[in-house]
Amino acid sequence: MSPSVLFVCLHGSAKSVIAAEHFRRLAAARGVPVEVRSAGLEPDAAVPPKVVGGLLADGIDVRAFTPRQPTEADVAQATTVVAFGCDLGPLAARARRIERWDDVPAVSEDFGRARDAIVARVTALLDEVAERP
Repeated sequence: MSPSVLFVCLHGSAKSVIAAEHFRRLAAARGVPVEVRSAGLEPDAAVPPKVVGGLLADGIDVRAFTPRQPTEADVAQATTVVAFGCDLGPLAARARRIERWDDVPAVSEDFGRARDAIVARVTALLDEVAERP
């Protein structure tokens, strides 16, 4: 069974999307099979233009992505749930493992700084996931 990571932030349109897309790209480059999802507890209708533009500059196109809420199944299936500055509430009971990444800078203030912090964290998480049996 391949590992599965669910990234969750409040609106499901910035930190969780950046994390999921960079994690997916890094895992593919390393040949690590992993399922990756992102979600938001109070999802926005769309990914903000600043995030779309920043990810496009990284070669990642999220223009067709629509943020959504995490389901109980999403949380239960994930081998790791990463929460960015939000409490999963009742869903937390379904999680096998939760990591809190509350120290990531705001994407709205500085996309590059936030992205770099997220990429550093997802790289370390991928190292860990790749080592698990």
